[in-house]
Amino acid sequence: MLCQDEQVPTQFVVGESSGSVKVSSASISLQTAPDARGEPSQFTFEAIRPNLFRTTFTSAKHHLPPFPSVQRPEADSAASSFKVENTPNQPTWKVDTGAASATVEWSHAPKVSLYLDGAKEPIHQDLTFRSYALDSTGVAHYTAWNKGTLHVGLGEKAAPMDLSGRGFNITASDTFGYDAYKTDPLYKHVPLLINVTPKGCVGIFSSSHSRATWCIGSEIDGMWGRFKVYRQAHGGLEEYLILGKTVADVVRSYAQLAGFPLLVPRYMMGYISGGMKYSMEDEPRAHDSILSFIAKCKAHGMPTSAFQMSSGYTVSEVEPKTRNVMTWNYHRFPNPREFTRAAHKEGVRLLANVKPYVLSNHPEYKALLEAGAFFKDPATGKTAVARLWSAGGGESGEGSHIDFTSKAGYDWWYKGVKDLKEVGIDAMWNDNNEYNIPSDDWQCALATVPVPEGEDRADIGLWGRAIHTELMGKSSHDATVEMEPSRRPLVLTRSATTGTMRYCASSWSGDNVTSWEDMKGANALALNAGFSLLQCYGHDIGGFEGPQPTPEHLVRWIQLGIHSPRFTINCYKTSPEDNLVGDVIEPFQYPSTTPIIRKAVRRRYELVPYTYSQALLSHRDATPPQRWTGWGYENDPEVWTKKIYQGDTQFWFGDALMIAGVYEPGDSIARVYLPDSGGDPGFLNTNAPYQYLKAGAWHDISSTWHTSIPVIARIGSAIPVGKPEPTETVAETDPEFPDVVKDDWRGVEIFPPPLIEVPDLPDGFGRLELNGKVEGREFSSTWLEDDGFSTAEKSEVFETTIAYKAASDAITVRLETKKAGAFEPLWLKNGVDIILPVGEHREVKVEGKVAGVEQLKADDKERSVWRITGFA
Repeated sequence: MLCQDEQVPTQFVVGESSGSVKVSSASISLQTAPDARGEPSQFTFEAIRPNLFRTTFTSAKHHLPPFPSVQRPEADSAASSFKVENTPNQPTWKVDTGAASATVEWSHAPKVSLYLDGAKEPIHQDLTFRSYALDSTGVAHYTAWNKGTLHVGLGEKAAPMDLSGRGFNITASDTFGYDAYKTDPLYKHVPLLINVTPKGCVGIFSSSHSRATWCIGSEIDGMWGRFKVYRQAHGGLEEYLILGKTVADVVRSYAQLAGFPLLVPRYMMGYISGGMKYSMEDEPRAHDSILSFIAKCKAHGMPTSAFQMSSGYTVSEVEPKTRNVMTWNYHRFPNPREFTRAAHKEGVRLLANVKPYVLSNHPEYKALLEAGAFFKDPATGKTAVARLWSAGGGESGEGSHIDFTSKAGYDWWYKGVKDLKEVGIDAMWNDNNEYNIPSDDWQCALATVPVPEGEDRADIGLWGRAIHTELMGKSSHDATVEMEPSRRPLVLTRSATTGTMRYCASSWSGDNVTSWEDMKGANALALNAGFSLLQCYGHDIGGFEGPQPTPEHLVRWIQLGIHSPRFTINCYKTSPEDNLVGDVIEPFQYPSTTPIIRKAVRRRYELVPYTYSQALLSHRDATPPQRWTGWGYENDPEVWTKKIYQGDTQFWFGDALMIAGVYEPGDSIARVYLPDSGGDPGFLNTNAPYQYLKAGAWHDISSTWHTSIPVIARIGSAIPVGKPEPTETVAETDPEFPDVVKDDWRGVEIFPPPLIEVPDLPDGFGRLELNGKVEGREFSSTWLEDDGFSTAEKSEVFETTIAYKAASDAITVRLETKKAGAFEPLWLKNGVDIILPVGEHREVKVEGKVAGVEQLKADDKERSVWRITGFA
């Protein structure tokens, strides 16, 4: 957005369509007076739900977004009871929803002020005299700067987590080897900005797919001071304003508007492997190379649940050896169905890489061109042509992007996905889908999308490059559903919009680089992704591009990565000597670290019940599995400090574990803040020396790289665990996956308040007692599970609640279960093993009806284990 022609319309009057504002109305429509200067404009404001408001700002040349990323929701049933005030002959309108209130004032330009639950000061306010502006082909929206507060969201932006004081491009780009602290834009187009404060939160969301920018206090003007501004390149403005007392309230309300995160297949909670090289090999053939890698993982005791097949399987067998999407290289894969069947026999699912463009030497390019599957370039009147990534690092060739608004393009893609499913591919990996189109003027066919009445523009500038990312996701999703209607679909996507995630269940941070800084900065990317509903999210462990990680670095990254929603090792390490194939990272590549990494990978599998429960919670409540330290701890003043704002050193993984990494080579100490919501009983270090840690304080945690990073459990929490390998949740054996073991054992790691030493005896020796503040206090945790593969409509969630309280001599446990259908987990008939922390030797007692409780032999970590049976 280089050109600027900004006009702030003034002299607004109540619009003719709404007539006089009535007390029962929950909306107001304004338009510029007939004698107003500048282009005639319209402004609307409406209260849709108690905490959700919608504004529009348009003109005859600035239409509403023709393909909004969300549909305007119906007004809440409570809207009829919203209290509206309109002072006669005064340019002011107010609405009180009970949860919030809003004022619209238009003595100059429209100005919106939002108040949370009767607060005297607004939590959001438009900039006086410069609120809504027409700017050439687009619009701008200026708001007051809330200095010293936290700003998060925008899908995926460079670290630190706090976006305050910076400016960002709202578009997507293929940022191979990016800097996690500097590069902008990255891969996502999600114009959701959330201002988080101790007094409440407000989200601003634009529904447009057009290119835009967000300046979040990064611009300063002597007259206007410091402000925030959203500038959109094309079309009029449609924005939603979302209020909440906490950021969780805003994220959940945003999900109610945009759609909750999709259910993810349970196998995605395991180790997802990959690497460009394997699919690129001619000798040995890629078929054998991939199966050999899977066998090596098994031999090293590092099971893998899925393999990401890079696009080498599509490379032409003859010159020019470029990637031809939706084709197979039959030298590398002589029989694709035999290959998929062999991988499935080892329990490994396959994700196939697919790219939304067709190179000019593709065998079907000419037919697709003639069918109108590509964009049109009005400058030439012909099919639009661009340079596209074709073969290796920095390699390119001419070709065309698929226009997913064309019936020919959409249907061709849909059929290609069905063909991949037909030969046994489990999931689509939508890659290179940022749509880096060089011209806003390229024309869309608009045959597969509804066109608003009166809309005569078809340029990609107005409709947005990002709608094709979304429609690509829809085509991949819907074709997958058609082929397997009883199974939940999985589409992994690199680029994303708000609407894309209604079709794609998972994403990741793209082509990162091997460096300690980028490993650290990736945490901030993940947290902002979570705020933006990209919640089954992770990184390419070890770095996609760049040098090989050192043994220490690889271990540190894996230790961190197993505590994220998606754990993947995938890379394409180019070099001048090997530009086309590249090198790979293998978890067993360093003999000295193989035992450490094996232990970490197996711990990842033990955590699957916990991790998958977080995924189900994400789908149900929009709670991200990976969370900011202050999530749920808003009354702790320390979470509002700059160091916690950074979001790059520590995070919650679920509600039980605080994870903190080590981000410098040779470091063996990590500094961690453990929050306090008021009266918290503290935390326990799950690694040696297994010490009790006070809440509301910073701690230095010993973390040598051959042991672990800090994994710190909240006292009173519980973690369900399973077998240290991939498991099946149902009794029936799938003939396609015949050898996967059954999920028939469940342990629960609990973290009761510890006994503490009281040094008050005359001889100088202390005694062990329980802190009086927690004795008798009951702690409760619930975990969720289902069969792991049924569609959302058929998913039957089984809930297990464990409650426990501690005394000086015993820990008393109570277990309850709740079914939503016929599904019962296989472990239920065998009972549950209660696993105590290292050094905890109190007796476990049980409340309620149970068949029995017995102490078992200590496990391999020397932890006390008690089995409870017959409680369901």
